[in-house]
Amino acid sequence: MQVVMWIIAIICIYFAVLMLISRLTHRRADNQTFFRAERRSPWYMVAFGMVGASISGVTFVSVPGMVLASQMTYLQVCLGFIVGYLIVAFALLPVYYKMNLTTIYTYLGNRLGNNSYKTGAWFFLLSKMVGSAVKFYVMCIILQQFVFDNMGIPFVANVVFMVMLIWLYTRRGGVRTLVFTDTFQTLCLFTALLLIIYMVMRQMDFSVVDAVRAIADDERSRIFVMDDWASPHNFWKQFMSGAFIVIVMTGLDQDMMQKNLTCRTLRDAQKDMCSYGVAFVPANMLFMGLGILLAQLFESQGIALPAKGDELLPQYITAAANYSLLTLHYSLIEVLFVLGIVAASFSSADSALTSLTTSYCVDIRQKPEDERLRKHVHLAICLLFVVFIILFRMFNNKSLIDAIYTIVSYTYGPLLGLFAFGLFTRRQVNDRWVPAVCIASPFLCYGIDMLSQMLWDYRFGYELLMLNGLLTFLGLYSLVRSAECQNPF
Repeated sequence: MQVVMWIIAIICIYFAVLMLISRLTHRRADNQTFFRAERRSPWYMVAFGMVGASISGVTFVSVPGMVLASQMTYLQVCLGFIVGYLIVAFALLPVYYKMNLTTIYTYLGNRLGNNSYKTGAWFFLLSKMVGSAVKFYVMCIILQQFVFDNMGIPFVANVVFMVMLIWLYTRRGGVRTLVFTDTFQTLCLFTALLLIIYMVMRQMDFSVVDAVRAIADDERSRIFVMDDWASPHNFWKQFMSGAFIVIVMTGLDQDMMQKNLTCRTLRDAQKDMCSYGVAFVPANMLFMGLGILLAQLFESQGIALPAKGDELLPQYITAAANYSLLTLHYSLIEVLFVLGIVAASFSSADSALTSLTTSYCVDIRQKPEDERLRKHVHLAICLLFVVFIILFRMFNNKSLIDAIYTIVSYTYGPLLGLFAFGLFTRRQVNDRWVPAVCIASPFLCYGIDMLSQMLWDYRFGYELLMLNGLLTFLGLYSLVRSAECQNPF
């Protein structure tokens, strides 16, 4: 119970700081502040905060365990991220800044038509709401296990309380508040991660040099797979997929782009984008290095490694007390673990809820100046977020969550196809049929994946995103009108 009280105290202090930041940043806030932070954000703060905003609670739990099944090959994807961020910085950001956009989907309306505009916005709203709710659900489950079950507080109250806290500190300042809260939350996230690594090193009597050597000598530290083209971990597959993942899930995602569009100038935004793009490689090396050290610690203590990588870090926290691995340090490790999960999850969720509010007000209702509408929509989206999380809990089905993630991953392909068609062709489409193409493309993509598994025993991985985008692009090309676009970008 003492550990629970420590965790509650840390969380209370954490949220007190968030509320203080919110109070300092929401003065004289209006819709332009909420949506665009008046384009006065320091680029270095946006860059640092975006690292944390891109790392969800799921990442915090899952990435260390990746080393059990795929070694450190995920770093190949992270190297591809760098290329993707360069493309976003020097191909997409100039377009967005030239058009002075509040939401990036406005580009589709100007370039292709209103149906294309609304289709892109609705695909974003659906995928971001469901995907973010699943990620936040994982954090709520962990908090329930480590804190609220011990206090007799039901899961529903846990979820409502946590989401309402996000609403409280984002409801006025919006994205301007997030630039500063994300900086604080990223600092908390990496402080927790580094201290956990330090505690594990102490248990193994490792210095920093010893830890680096132990990780490098471990067979699970393999990064590059160049010799097997059929492997889903092949370097070129993962590298190219990493680049496309960033282009689509950052450059074509209002959530990830909104804070980048608050920088003072295009040059500042490009510096911000390139800086945090490079930072993902060392950040993920830390997570996977922790995973290797945990695996070595388990093996040295005779503890069986979990069957699933996602369970490696949670099992370490749970098993520590039972096997007396931590003794006096157990309380600190558990507190750090919860702090890291909360920081990662809140930095991701608050950004998602703010961008969903922005997109609905600007793209769907097309009333960017209506402050009353913005306030009502922001609250409604938070409540809908709660409903989604509670529904996931009611089903309590791991395969369902996996299926939802798969469905969400399909929804980014049409966005890739829409923007690619707008940027790389001079053609205009029959806008009326664009929604049908964008809906049909993921289903066709799924059918191709199933057929390839039956005929050639080949299962698409990250490259499915590229296929989905290509199918959408070809579908749009089939709708081309004879007249060329007069204002291509």
